[in-house]
Amino acid sequence: MSDTRYTEDHEYIKVEGNTGTVGISDYAQNQLGDVVFVDVPEVGAKFAKGDEVAVVESVKAASEIYAPVSGTVTAVNEKLADEPGLVNSSPDGDGWFFKIEIDDAGELDGLMNEDAYKAHADA
Repeated sequence: MSDTRYTEDHEYIKVEGNTGTVGISDYAQNQLGDVVFVDVPEVGAKFAKGDEVAVVESVKAASEIYAPVSGTVTAVNEKLADEPGLVNSSPDGDGWFFKIEIDDAGELDGLMNEDAYKAHADA
């Protein structure tokens, strides 16, 4: 069973065991508009919580994607190179950005659950 947490910057992390799948929320993709390019990190790259990890560009703007937790990138979504629109059509499904091996599960405690995130996004 996965546990999904959210950052104030609208990234999500779906946690399964010691691995998290990271992307942007439906709210974030909606704010961005049509995504035209996604720059994902390299497998093996290490990041601290809050580091800039990826960039998503839309017809409106470019936005940085930050690491919701510290860890090492174990996989990236290769489909986004040819199909960046997956971020719009399936932000929490096929439009994920990367997977990260979580260094400190305690960092998840500082993230919002779905109800808290919905309240934050609606604010």
